[in-house]
Amino acid sequence: AGLEEIRRKRMAELQGAGGGGGGGDANKAMEQQARQQEMKNNMLSAILDQKARARLNTIAQVKPERAQKVEMMLINMYQRRQIQGQVGEAELVKILEEVSKTEPKASKVNFDRRRVDLDSDED
Repeated sequence: AGLEEIRRKRMAELQGAGGGGGGGDANKAMEQQARQQEMKNNMLSAILDQKARARLNTIAQVKPERAQKVEMMLINMYQRRQIQGQVGEAELVKILEEVSKTEPKASKVNFDRRRVDLDSDED
């Protein structure tokens, strides 16, 4: 319930700010992006407990794409009411494992270093 109130307030602020003066489009875009980031952070802090939030921030520093996927996944699950209460670190790890299963594995190149009859070392 608290999250929906925050959303309504933010939407009202965004609509109210839209009727402003002749400021630059770049400033408006940056402000809107900052507001969206703030909304996302507020939602995530409502969804995740402190340890899970710290773990997600650590992942964001190493693999920002994966952290972004997990954040969007958590927000969507919360909006669909699939999450009850706050998500702990153990539950976040399960979600991270699900995301890592869907991501393609990096291809690995193996070099076959066998000797061949045409080797120049025997000359």
